[in-house]
This record gives sequence, C-alpha cells and structure tokens, in this order.
Amino acid sequence: MSLIEKIGGVSLNLEYYKGSDLYSDGEEDRLLEIVKTKSPREFDALIKEDYSWPALYHLSSYRENILDWIDFGGCSVLEIGSGCGAVTGAAAKSADRVVCIELSKKRSMINAYRHKDFDNIEIYVGNFSDITKGINEKFDFVTLIGVLEYGGLYIPSKNPFVDFVSAASEHLKPGGRLVIAIENKLGMKYWAGCAEDHTGIFFEGIENYPHGGGIRTFSRKELKELLSAAGFENTEFYYPYPDYKFPTVIYSDRYLPKRGELNNNMRNFDNKRVFAFDEKKAFDTVTAAGLFSELSNSFLVLARKD
Repeated sequence: MSLIEKIGGVSLNLEYYKGSDLYSDGEEDRLLEIVKTKSPREFDALIKEDYSWPALYHLSSYRENILDWIDFGGCSVLEIGSGCGAVTGAAAKSADRVVCIELSKKRSMINAYRHKDFDNIEIYVGNFSDITKGINEKFDFVTLIGVLEYGGLYIPSKNPFVDFVSAASEHLKPGGRLVIAIENKLGMKYWAGCAEDHTGIFFEGIENYPHGGGIRTFSRKELKELLSAAGFENTEFYYPYPDYKFPTVIYSDRYLPKRGELNNNMRNFDNKRVFAFDEKKAFDTVTAAGLFSELSNSFLVLARKD
C-alpha cells in the first residue's frame, strides 16, 4: 500500500500515521464534506448560513490575516500543527514549498481538499516528535500558529515548551525565522470575563493555571524568556487585534493603537463569558498608560537566532 496519497496537487504523506486520530472536535466529517463540494470562495457565505463555531474557526478567510502580510516569496515554509489548513493557503500563495505536519489524518484531508489546486503543499500526518526525526530539510520559515500552547501534551520532557521550540528550530536555515501566534494569558479579554480559550475556566491563565494540565499560554515577558532559552535572542513582537484567530489589524511596537481604535471586543464565540467592564474604555486607559503590549489578547512573534 502506498504511503503517499495525492489529492489534486497536494501530497499526503502517511509514513508516520499510526492509524487513529487522537485530536478531534467532532466536526471533521462535516467539514470534509464541505471542502469536497464547495470552493474556498464559497466558505464565507456558507459560514453566514451555517452559524457554527467549527465552520467559522476552520474555514473563515479572516484566519489567513495572521500570515498573509508576511512575504514568503521564493521561500520554503514548515507549518507545524496545520489542522484543517486555516492558514496554509496564506503561505502557499507565494512560497515555493509548504510542508505541513498534522496529527489528524481527517484534518489533513480537509486541508488537502481545500487547497487541492496548489501544487506546492506536502502534508505529513502523525506526531511531530516522530516526523521531525525523519525530515532533514531546512526551511526559511517555521510556523507555530496556535500550537505552542499544546507542547506540554505532546513533548515528553521537563521543559516541553522550550524543547518544542528548540526542536522546531532544528529545521530552520541559517537566518531563518520562527513564527509563533498564541494567546496572551494576561490578555484584556480574560480580565474582562472571557473564559480561558483552551480550558474554558474563568481567570485560569491570570491565576497561572492552578488546575494543572499540559496546556499553557504565556505573558509577553514569559514568551520572550522562553524563546531566549531556546536560543532566539532576536524577537519581534506583534499584536493581532482582536486576537490572532480573526485579526483585522496587526499592531507592532513601531505602531501601537491610539485611543478609540480598539472597539471590536466581542470575543469567545465558542465559550462562555461574563462582562466585568467595558473593554473599549479599559483599552483606552491601557493604551494611554503605554501598557497595550502587555495586555494584548494575542501575540505574533517573528524570531531569529542570529
């Protein structure tokens, strides 16, 4: 039996797949049927009719905003944790080659069908720890979009998050860049009453995850220190707003938000929340105090070792 499947121009490599999908939100079958029967141009209209969180999260064109401003022209990209391909196309549009690693075969098939018109995408199905040992290729970019926080679940070590970043960096060319998007555990939305995105528990990150578990997000200082421990001293922080999942604007330390700009704060579409205070007014106070970079809901980091 061949370990390579072709879906359009996309290659699906099953050499490391162990035969069962351990990571699922239960909607993959429906999403797979959608991408088999509809083109990506139809997804946003379908989301308005479907009105479900999985369709919005996995298929919305807004998801690509986190990467589509980066120039991947002529570059090779390794996307670790590619899921259903929400951001794969943003890199594949201009990159010479995109290699994806994804634990779930079903999600990888969704990715492949939605991008079947591309001929520069290869998807490895299986655990990163297994696949990384068999890939000797070096890349211009390695991306961890909504993935680093799960390092404690899949990297068996005392320092799983540092070791995860270190393992990912082994696939970078000299001068290559690591791209990380992740929630800020001190993000304004969590103070205002949004439940933590991964655990669904109020103030979980703010209280430093007292219930334990393998999932962690980080403050700006913690994330910078984590990257430094993995050898990345050159870091550029960006601030996707409202968050990295559906960004409509990406701020940087060179251009931070002005008073009145942060007025799109209805977050946690898939989770419960309370309304502790008016986030727009709080953001105005925070920006005036020069603290937006500490309380941004999400971070996007471009990091290099040299």
